[in-house]
Amino acid sequence: MHIANPIYDVVFKYLLDDEKVAKAMLSALLGKEVLELQFRPTELHHEPDEQDGNDRGPSAQLLVLRMDFAATVRLEDGSHKLVLIEIQKARNAWDVQRFRRYLGANYSNQENVYLDPKGKRRPLPIMTIYFLGEGLDQVDVPVLRINRHYLDVATGAEVRITDPFVEALTHDSIVVQVNRLKAPRRTELEGLLEVFDQGQTSRLDPHVIEIMESNFPVRYRQVLRRLTQAVAEKEVREWMVVEDEMLAAYQDMEREAADLHQILVQSRQVLAEKDRTLAEKDQALAEKDQALAAKDRALAEIKQAHDELKRLFSGRGLEATRNREP
Repeated sequence: MHIANPIYDVVFKYLLDDEKVAKAMLSALLGKEVLELQFRPTELHHEPDEQDGNDRGPSAQLLVLRMDFAATVRLEDGSHKLVLIEIQKARNAWDVQRFRRYLGANYSNQENVYLDPKGKRRPLPIMTIYFLGEGLDQVDVPVLRINRHYLDVATGAEVRITDPFVEALTHDSIVVQVNRLKAPRRTELEGLLEVFDQGQTSRLDPHVIEIMESNFPVRYRQVLRRLTQAVAEKEVREWMVVEDEMLAAYQDMEREAADLHQILVQSRQVLAEKDRTLAEKDQALAEKDQALAAKDRALAEIKQAHDELKRLFSGRGLEATRNREP
């Protein structure tokens, strides 16, 4: 069957706009049942500014999709926990500063609180999920789950009790590396994430993923149905084309910037070589001036010696003349 390719922002957002689908996917990723889910309005796209501090050139303007959910999850002991799930999706992993700033915005947002049983406002614990089109260089696994552990430093033993202070200042993370998804699917989660596998993109249309429904986990078939609906949505298809055009435009800009950078580097090399030549010329002129000055001093000394000899001889001649007088 053909489904819309969720590597595109518009398709990814369309997928998670369905609450049932979002709950199913987040439950699978978190390894915890999501009981309730509320989408929290977020700034989905962020235009770069001087604070980004990246030096990737024009391609740094590729947008990062960000979505936040307030979720009630069931923990292993049966208790419930309210958390903020921050999802960020990007084509590349290099834009760490922007990821950090999004995360920092959630940490500092005064609205990200809940009321404890005593009615006291508490900061919401945060869990982050990153979908990366081009993943990490050194880690060759499709899904990374980074879980915190409380450890007694003296004994190394794990402390099983959590604390609101620690929970509010640290967070668990999940990284999905789309470019690492491949068959065979080792787990049901990897089977679910097959919808992101770019190796199954249609040869005729990169907007479409080809899936064998019979091999797809049965309890996640609603994900396939949602992505099948996305293929049929005219607006979704049009926005995928727009994303392609934006990406192509940014890549062209990056290539032009790279060419200009190369020209600038070469120009600087030419100027540096010219400066070296001028410096060598100045040095040669300085040495010539020194040689001329030394020559002038030598000539002056010779002239001075000549004048002294002339004076001496002139004096002796005068004295000899006086001695010959009667």
